[in-house]
Amino acid sequence: MVVGGWENAVRRAADRGLQTLKVNWHLGFTSFGGPPVHFKIYQELFSVAQALSGPGSTKMLYCINLIHGGVLEAIFAFLIWSLPGCFGMFGLSIGVSNIGDTLPRAVYALLSGLNAATVGIIALAAVELSDKAITDQPTRLVLSITAAAGMLYNALWYFPALIVAGGCCIVIYDYRWLHRPVRAVKNTILRAGRGRPTGNENIQGAENGTGNVNSSIVALREQESTEQRDGEPRVVPQEYRLNFSWKSGTAIIAVFLVSFIVVIVLRATLTDAPLLYKLFANLYLAGTIIFGGGPVVIPLLREYIVAEGWVTPRDFLIGLAIAQAFPGPNFNFAVFLGGLTAANNGYPAIAGALIAYLGIFVPGMVLVHGTMGVWGVLRSRRWVKSAVRGINAGAVGLIYTAVYRIWQVGYIDQGFQSGKSLADDPWWVVVTATAFVGGTILWCRTAVGDSTWCFVGVAEVWHCYSMSWDQLLGSKHLHRRGPTWNRQLDIYRQRKLRS
Repeated sequence: MVVGGWENAVRRAADRGLQTLKVNWHLGFTSFGGPPVHFKIYQELFSVAQALSGPGSTKMLYCINLIHGGVLEAIFAFLIWSLPGCFGMFGLSIGVSNIGDTLPRAVYALLSGLNAATVGIIALAAVELSDKAITDQPTRLVLSITAAAGMLYNALWYFPALIVAGGCCIVIYDYRWLHRPVRAVKNTILRAGRGRPTGNENIQGAENGTGNVNSSIVALREQESTEQRDGEPRVVPQEYRLNFSWKSGTAIIAVFLVSFIVVIVLRATLTDAPLLYKLFANLYLAGTIIFGGGPVVIPLLREYIVAEGWVTPRDFLIGLAIAQAFPGPNFNFAVFLGGLTAANNGYPAIAGALIAYLGIFVPGMVLVHGTMGVWGVLRSRRWVKSAVRGINAGAVGLIYTAVYRIWQVGYIDQGFQSGKSLADDPWWVVVTATAFVGGTILWCRTAVGDSTWCFVGVAEVWHCYSMSWDQLLGSKHLHRRGPTWNRQLDIYRQRKLRS
């Protein structure tokens, strides 16, 4: 009986695994374009995935398979989803670690074209996600302020602080904790400016006050009715119910937080810690505090990897440009940086890639797994819904920050391999605008679209190497490309480099 029961369990697990493989096998190869496209391919799970740190579309896929088949199927689907792009980025890190200090200008043109197209696609993603994140005027304000604040300052703690502040602001607004004090201060200032009010003003003020109270009561009643509708019990089939309680979820989150504290404390106290441990600690921190998914990870990884001196700015931008043409989660970019960090410092590239893979993905997966256990209890709490709205708005605001930061370093060429603003060359402005407009068509974000933007950079080869039309038409040596032609072309190239 024991053997038969074991065989049946193995057979059921194999059947579920095959079903998971059948449904998910192609996603790791075909899901281009990042979270804005991934969410279209696969909305309470969307809110949970966006509200937690880590890769948004990856967490959503994990949750879907967790609900459908359990833990093993969720892990299996996660590997199917992430490994194709991971292997590609690992191979890219090996290739980049073996290239010389300089590249042909045609290569720089292709990479700049990809970066320009990436800015357009991410900007479009920010606009589309804004439509979902902005539910009222307070969330609009949180999104705008977060985007502006993210552009003005940069620190390890700054982005998560902005996210948390956005959630707190919406909670305070929804609970109307500051409405009465603000109204009292406003009335005091008005009375002080106008002197003692007359009888008519008192009557008008009373009417205005009554109107404000009535409008507040109406708004509260509407909100309560909405909460009652949202709070109605859902009928969930037994086969789609999770088999672990909120206590298990809380325990998972607590264990993760303890591990996070230990890793960060050791990173701060060990002055001579091994390089690979520093790499793991930095990416573990990044994977924990990155809200908003792939677009937000780019400026943070630049801060945690390039600022440490482990990867050059040029190699970072090369990987960033090529990563946009790879399928799967944008967090696979960390695998490229990890492999390159290890290779540049005498360690096996595969060790750095594996450490980076675990460091960047584990925090988000563990947190979303634990949250799924407690979400059934938390989802009916009013303050949780308010916090999720604020967190979503803040996370989307940081995507605009990512657009700005990539824009400022996306143009690379000989002489400025660390990157400069795409606005320095009008051609890249055209490419970015074209990508933004063309991105409204779904296929433009797929592999075909990314390949198209690659070839856009080919035109820059002519832009960089050829002479202007005035020089061409004014040259008396146009009919014979002899030494004079070559000398003029060299002078023009030198002027382009100096400019």
